[in-house]
Order: sequence, then structure tokens, then C-alpha cells
Amino acid sequence: MEVQQATETSEIFSHEQPSQDKDKFDETEAHIIDAGVYFEADDAKFKEELEQLERELMQSGKKPYFAARFFKEPKKFIWFLASLASIGGFLFGVDQSLISGASLYIPSDLHIDSSRMSMIVGFTPLGAIFGALIIMPTNDLFGRKYAIVIASILFTVGAILEADAHSFGVLLPGRMILGSALGLLSGTVPAYIAENCAVRWRGGLVSLYQCMVAFGVMCGYIIAAIFDGVSGNWRWMLGSSLLFSTILFFGMFTLPESTRWLMRKGRKLDSFLVWKHARGFDTYEERKEFFVMERVVLYELEQARNRLVLLDFLRRPRCLRALIVAVIYQLGGQQMSGVNSIEYYQASLMEETGLTAQKAVNSSLIGGGVMFLSTIPAIYLMDRLGRRSLTLTLIPGVCIGLFITGFSFQATALGVRLGIYLWGMITYTIFWSSGLGPGPWVFASEVYPTYLRSYGVSIAALCDWTGTFITTYPFKQMSEAMTSTGVFAGFYCGIVILVGILLLLFMPETKNLTLEEINEVFERPAMETMKINWRSTKETWHHLLHFQFDQVWKLS
Repeated sequence: MEVQQATETSEIFSHEQPSQDKDKFDETEAHIIDAGVYFEADDAKFKEELEQLERELMQSGKKPYFAARFFKEPKKFIWFLASLASIGGFLFGVDQSLISGASLYIPSDLHIDSSRMSMIVGFTPLGAIFGALIIMPTNDLFGRKYAIVIASILFTVGAILEADAHSFGVLLPGRMILGSALGLLSGTVPAYIAENCAVRWRGGLVSLYQCMVAFGVMCGYIIAAIFDGVSGNWRWMLGSSLLFSTILFFGMFTLPESTRWLMRKGRKLDSFLVWKHARGFDTYEERKEFFVMERVVLYELEQARNRLVLLDFLRRPRCLRALIVAVIYQLGGQQMSGVNSIEYYQASLMEETGLTAQKAVNSSLIGGGVMFLSTIPAIYLMDRLGRRSLTLTLIPGVCIGLFITGFSFQATALGVRLGIYLWGMITYTIFWSSGLGPGPWVFASEVYPTYLRSYGVSIAALCDWTGTFITTYPFKQMSEAMTSTGVFAGFYCGIVILVGILLLLFMPETKNLTLEEINEVFERPAMETMKINWRSTKETWHHLLHFQFDQVWKLS
């Protein structure tokens, strides 16, 4: 559909502030933008507008952000930006494994029972639920960048309290404050990366967040093993995370704000400056996307004026569809698959197979190392194969891993039990880390309109930490009621199978689409998406049965 002719383009793309541009939207244009059907315009007009912005930038005297001065190529700069911001994911991972090792020694040192120890482990996700709830106001008021800075401060305060705790009454608040920081980071970092990077890199770079979570898990087990024989070992374990929160705090001051957040706040020139260094304007697609992004942001601001936009998740079918699929993917697929029960209680589960406390801590390195190495391929595969195809391909492996892990506890011989447990845990971790681990974060960071993205990632983080709380705090009680075999091979495996069926039918593919173009995908009715997915599934099985593997991935 031709929305505007090239002769009208200069009127559409004014370089004035957004507050002055809102009057340019009529109902027809708004509907077209909302449907995700965009205009085509003369590239010369785009270049003319960009040249004008460049002149304004020179007149303003604005300088590139500190880190951008060291990277002449946008690709190198965006990788640096994503890597530094993803330290937020590293903090999440390192805390999981550190508390796993520390939990073997805290009870005897502070004289607390297993019930209170479950609170120390499980109430961190409870604090993270609060952190998830403040993602939206914090991101909207302070921006993505400074929300990450605030989270790093909270994490530092929590880490100091827990490392210096001499009673349950000090340790528990420290864990909850630290949890609030993790909740805020988990919803902010993926959105920050997604809004600053190019389409062709978005899946991989947002997957880097989950890769850093896995790297943190591995490093946490290494740190726990290093301090295991030291006096006050668990304090050194928990206090070591201060180093990483400090790096994140100072590092964020070298990075810019999100381009879309700047545009929403009427800072078009700043948004142009960030886009120039993070993505560049070398191709027609990049030039066009910048102006499309501006236009969509302005429209969304107009739509959000004088009303409670949170209700759009229920009022607008497009938003409701995205929400339902994202929640199923995040809560059901990622969190209720049992990953947190394994990670938070890795050392305890190892001890349950018959190892001593020290050997259990050291053996936990296996799980951490496998998780990190298995997440690395997702950085490449997420954009190569697609979110949906990659996830559905790996879900059967997750189920097999859960089944083996669950039945390992039925073995009577110590060596056999440990061997089967490690086999199941490694199988599970390999398949989970490449698909269900990073996939939901990539999906949640890209499927919502800009004006709802803060709410959307808040809901994603809320789902993440609610699932974490459900699968960690009552895990001991669940194991006693259902047995460890029942929890892993029955409860978690059953949930993953159900989620796999739902995603097979209702999850659309979003790879290679701009954040604005994804609107069009979710404008389709759910039944239409189901028909498309079912047709694709039948074609996929046809190619699999005929060993035409090269055709399978072309369907995604």
C-alpha cells in the first residue's frame, strides 16, 4: 500500500521535536502505521533529512558518548554495548551458583534450620518480583541506561548486607534487596539492547544476555570452589559479586541511552547521535528504519495520551496476542521447566547423590560449564534459524534431559546414581541453554509496541521471577511430596510438553523483522497464525521424512 508519495516525504519527516509533530497524524495514517504497513519513499529524501540532522548536531556541539569514541564501526560498538550491559545477566547467573554453594555452609554458621534456609534461597526471587514491578516506572522516568545504574546500586547494597550478615534477620533483607536489583535488570537489559541494535543482530545480541547469565553461573561455581576451603567461605562467596556490580555501575556511564526512549522524550537529535554510532546510516534499510521508528513512536505517544495504556494489553487484540504467547514462552517454557530448581540447588542435588559438601560444590562446575558453552551457539542460531524454529527443535531434548534426571534418583548404587544424574543434567542443560534460555528474552524484547515495551518487559521479568520463586522456595517440599523423580520426570517434563504444543500452534516467527514490522505479525488473528504454523509444521515433517534437512530451516 502506498501511504505517501515521495513528494510528501519531507512534510512527514520533519526534524522538529515530537511534541510539534503529533498534529501530522490523521486516522488513516495512524491505522496504516498501527497495522505495520509502512511507506516507501525516495532515499534522497531520507539523506536530505539526515544531512539536516547532521548540521544541527554540529551546531549543538554534542559529542559521542565516551565508549563510542573508541569504535569507528557500529558493529564493534554495539557488541561492546551489549556485552557491557549484559553484565546485568552475569550478576543473575553468578548469584544463582554462589548461593548454591553458600547454602551448604550458612545453616551451621548462623544456626538456622532448613525452613529458614529455604527462605534465604527462595525469597531472592520474591524480591526480584518487586524489582520486576518497578521496571516500567523506572525505565520511563530515568531511561533504560539509568535503570541499569540504579539496579547496580541496589545489587551492591544487597551484596554488602548478605556478606556481612551475622543473623538471619540481616541476611534475608540483603537477599531480597539483591533480588530487587536482579528483577529490575532482567527486564531492562534485553530491552536496552534490542532498542539499540540492528535487526540482523538483535536476536544474537539479546541472546548474549542469557549467555552472560550462563557465564555467571559457571564463574559462580568457580568462585565457590576457590573460597570453599577458606575461613568464612560463604561470606567470601557472596561478597565476591560486589566486583561485578561495581564494573556494571561505572561501565554504564560510558554508554548512551536507548534510541527509542530518547525519541519518546522528544530528544530526536540525541536519538540520531546514538543511532549513528550504534547502527549507522550506510544502508537504505537503516535510514528508512530510523524514520519509521520516529513515526511509530510519535503515533504510539498520541495513542497513549490521556488514558491508562496498561489496559491496551486487554483492549487491543494485537497486544493481547503478543502478551499471551510471551507469557507462555517465558513462564511456562523457560521458568517452569525446572532450570532454577537445578541451578539454585545444584550443590544440594549433587550432595543428594551421595557426594560430600566440598565435592558437591566442585562437581557443580560441570553444570555451570555446560550451560555457558551451550548458550554460545544461541547467539548465532537465534537469528540464523529463528526464535520459533530453534525453540521447537530443542524442546524434545529438554524433555529427555528432565526424564533422565528424574529417574537418576531411583538408582541405588552411588556411582550409577551420580552418573545418570550428570547425564540427564548435561542433556537438559545443553538443549535448554540454546533455546528456552535466551529465546523468551529475545521474544519479549521485540513483540510489544514501543509505548508498551516497558510494561511488556516488566511482565516478562515478573513471569521470570514468579516462576523462579515457585520452583525454588517450595522445591524441598515438592520433592518430599512428589519425590525428586516425580518433580523432574513428571511435573516439569509435563509442563514443557504442554508449552511445546502451544508454541507450535500459536507462536509466530519474528526473525529478520524490525521492531515496527512485528506489529503486522500480531495484527493477524490467532486462528490465522495457527493455520500458518500448522501448514508449516506439516511441510517440515514432510522434509524431515524425506531427509531434506536443508529445506526445514527455510520454513522458519
